[in-house]
Amino acid sequence: MSKPVAFSTPDIQTPDGAADSYLAHPDDVAAHPGVLLFPDAYGLRPAIREIMESIAGEGFTVIAPNLFYRSGRAPVLPMPDHTDPAAHAEFFEKLGPLRAALTPEKSLQDVAAYLNYLAASEFCLPGPSAVVGYCMGGRLALRTAAAYGRLIAAAASFHGGRLADPAMSDSPHHTLGDATAELLVAHASSDGSMPPEQIDLLERTLTTAGVPHTSVVYPNTQHGFTMRDTAAYDEQAYQRHLTDLVALLRRALPAG
Repeated sequence: MSKPVAFSTPDIQTPDGAADSYLAHPDDVAAHPGVLLFPDAYGLRPAIREIMESIAGEGFTVIAPNLFYRSGRAPVLPMPDHTDPAAHAEFFEKLGPLRAALTPEKSLQDVAAYLNYLAASEFCLPGPSAVVGYCMGGRLALRTAAAYGRLIAAAASFHGGRLADPAMSDSPHHTLGDATAELLVAHASSDGSMPPEQIDLLERTLTTAGVPHTSVVYPNTQHGFTMRDTAAYDEQAYQRHLTDLVALLRRALPAG
């Protein structure tokens, strides 16, 4: 049975300013394993809160930062109308400079602050954390697992894009051999940002490096299948992702 959940919106201090965030944890007096969640490009919003609270209800403390905090508090840009292709295109045109400014180096600098927040929180057990990310957040989750070694016990990416692009010098697959975490990488069956050849390359890379992992394609899904407020949402895949994610967290993290 899921636990009652408490929710708040703390700021996390980083070298470049305060990152507004969502925090969800079981509403009890106990400490629980920590999970760092990276949203998709649309950022913090009710759909992300719903996912966080579902995870927290299973016995975890979950923090999700506004990845674009340098450009303002969430929502940095209003959510586009997904029935309007022009509005969707305009959103990503405006988001482009923000994403370009959030380099892998800046992202990983921020991750240090996020992990320190979890480590200092009264709601978190001591020990390694887990990371989970969606879309662009999935790419950051894998980078975090590679960069932070044994501080990360588990990492999951859901419909992450360009995870194994040979043309990109900063493609996550180049450094994933450094990861010691157990990885879960769940792909959409129809995703132009993660075609079959990249899925195959990622699988070969992880297997050759001996990184414990599960790479799986959710059938009949599109990029973004976990996000209830997008046209790609798939209820069956959403529920499966929660089941798979919670199973990973329970295997990898200390019991609360």
